[in-house]
Amino acid sequence: MRAIKGLWRWRHNPLCRPTDLAEAWVALAALLLILSVAPLAGVLVGGAAQDALERSVREQHEARHRVTATVLRELERSPLGVDPESATAGDLRSRVLADWTAPDGSEHEGSVPAGLDDPHPGDHFAIWTDGQGRLVARPLDSATATTHAVLAGSGAALSAAALIEAGRRIAVWRMVRRRYARLEQEWDRAGPDWGRTGAGS
Repeated sequence: MRAIKGLWRWRHNPLCRPTDLAEAWVALAALLLILSVAPLAGVLVGGAAQDALERSVREQHEARHRVTATVLRELERSPLGVDPESATAGDLRSRVLADWTAPDGSEHEGSVPAGLDDPHPGDHFAIWTDGQGRLVARPLDSATATTHAVLAGSGAALSAAALIEAGRRIAVWRMVRRRYARLEQEWDRAGPDWGRTGAGS
């Protein structure tokens, strides 16, 4: 808005230099690009991310299965054995020796995070496995996929706006440099006669 007001104010002003008008036009162009290109980039990137993540959600839900495991005995807790990046509250509470039946009918036994506060032999809890009964992480859900897509789209929009603003600043900086270079040339021409009587100054 300031760019438009600036253009309107300067358009017939006798003190307006061509570079002032050029800076105002550059600011207006940058503003229009930010208002049009940045949201478009956000929508396109967010949409592409949403499609990819939804495809991943479907694939994970087809390949991963929720099965019921039975506690055989509680194992000693070791915080060193837990990956802090992928740990859930259950991972940090208890780890047990359990057995479970895979979707293909095979029997399995192993150490798993139970997610139970006080596990006892015979307690049941849910775990995620692949078709052969190997433990896998919980599949991505649609809400999380949407959140990641929104974040990707927002990041793309902000990046596009930042690039446009950086371009505007570079263009203005170059115009100011040229203006100062021309001013220095003018001073060099006027300098030798500066202040001399009868030199036309």
